[in-house]
This record gives sequence, C-alpha cells and structure tokens, in this order.
Amino acid sequence: MEDYYHSFNGYLRQKFGDRVQRLSLDAGLGCPNRDGKISREGCIFCNEKAFSPYAGGGLTLRRQIEESMEFARRRYKASKFIAYFQAGTNTYGPVSKLKETYGVIRKYPDIVGLYISTRPDCVDEKKLDMIREFSGDYEVWMEYGLQSAHERTLKFTNRCHTFHDFVRAVNMTFERGIKSAAHVILGLPGETTEDMLKTAEKISGLPVEAIKFHALHVLKDTKLADYFERNDIRLLSQDEYVSALCSFLERVPPEVVIFRIVSDAKQEYLIAPRWINRKEAVIKAVNSEFERRSSRQGRYCKRSFG
Repeated sequence: MEDYYHSFNGYLRQKFGDRVQRLSLDAGLGCPNRDGKISREGCIFCNEKAFSPYAGGGLTLRRQIEESMEFARRRYKASKFIAYFQAGTNTYGPVSKLKETYGVIRKYPDIVGLYISTRPDCVDEKKLDMIREFSGDYEVWMEYGLQSAHERTLKFTNRCHTFHDFVRAVNMTFERGIKSAAHVILGLPGETTEDMLKTAEKISGLPVEAIKFHALHVLKDTKLADYFERNDIRLLSQDEYVSALCSFLERVPPEVVIFRIVSDAKQEYLIAPRWINRKEAVIKAVNSEFERRSSRQGRYCKRSFG
C-alpha cells in the first residue's frame, strides 16, 4: 500500500530496524492546571484514566517499566523500547527531581528512547539543558500539548496557556537539538475546517518534527461531558474527521512524523464518538481519501523556517 503520510511505525522501522514499543508511564508529577497553581478545573476534555494505563495507580516507575516491557515482548515481539512519560505534566517539578525521574530508564539497556509529554508553559532553559544530557544515549522527544493555535479555543478549553507559550517552547527545544512534537485536537468546539487548517499552517512554520492527532471525544467525569449532555457541542463524524485530517496533513511538511492519526480511549470512559476506537477503519478511510484526492502529506506545504 502506498504511504500517504509519514507514519510513526515507518519512522521507527527506518531508524531502529526492529520492533520498537512505547511504554506509557505515569511519573506522578501532577499538573498545574489541576493542583491550583494556575487552575483547579483542568482542561475540559481531560480524564487521564481513559488513556493512560498507569494513571493514578501508584506503581513505581520501575514496576511500570518492567510490567510493560514483559507484556510488549510477549504480545508484540518487541526488542527495543521507548520510555514515554505520558500521564500528567512531565516537566512539572524541580530540575533535580526530573533528572532523577527520567534517570530510572538508565537501568534498562533495551530502552532506546525518552519521550516526554508536557505543557508548553512548563519548560525552561534549565530543564531543557538537563533533558539534552540524555540525547547522547537516547532518542529524545518533547511532546507539547498545543491542541489549537487559536487563543479563543485555548481559553474555552481551559488550557491556561497561549500559542506564544508553544512557540517559545518549540524554539527553545530546537535550539538544543531536541526534537519536538505537537498534540493537536481536530473538531474542537467553535472551530471550523478553516480554523483547523490555520493551526496546520502555523505549526508548519515552526521547527516541529512530529504531530499527534486527537479527534475531539467526550469522556466521563469531564466538563466536556456536561456540554455534550446539554447538546452544547457537536462532534465530528468519522467522514468529517477524515476529510479535515487529510486537508490538515496536506499542509504539513512531508518530513514531519505523524505519531498518531486518531486518538482512542478505554471503553468504560468513552461517551462519544465510538468510531474513534475503530482505528484500522479510520486508517483505511484516510488512505482511501488521499487516494481519491490523488494527494498526500505535504502537498500544499512550504516550510517557512530554516
């Protein structure tokens, strides 16, 4: 099958030549958008228990790593691993604590990557300088939760950071030779297709090297669930999502790695839409849409940096 976008699996195969599996970890670092430092409400769509296997479980990092590695070896025949600090804001803390936290991975020679998911307003030069120290032994990525480039959307979703915060974080990361990825949600309340494509264009003007896509979905125990129950928001259908995603990817540089084209969630927490958990069907639909358009990632993109 023709590759219409630069998939993460393809990237890993090319770089490591073997099966590499991400280990989703919870370091217990918390989030300033929930503990009162900047807000106690959190993002309107967030419930970590719906996507992070260890969120709030209290297991040590070593236990999480060892359990996850054993499972991945048995299920996927994986031989190399990426430590993915997923749950919470994984640069939220003093440099000394963060260095100790990430340093746990040094005990495991089969770990080849360090991926850190965080908020763009929770990094600074000292933290990134420390993280750069891991680059000699690991492939290091910073994953920044942007979701949208539009300030009105960031305010409505209670992100409590700005697009400028994201730009600043990406540029500081790039200056240190660390790779960065942007998390983007398609179908956010009040956003049109044109709004989503504007986010694509703004990201494409920055030294962002990967994008992870989420379809807006409703999880139990979130403020978004309240809006949904009152019919105050509308969710994208699978066809609408696929169309918006392909148009977005057409404006993304072809060398940018696509970490994921659609989000999923545990069934017991997912309210709607249910189609997001049918990932193979979504991937097939994306490929079919690109084939129909005779198009691919990067068709309409011109990088404006470097």
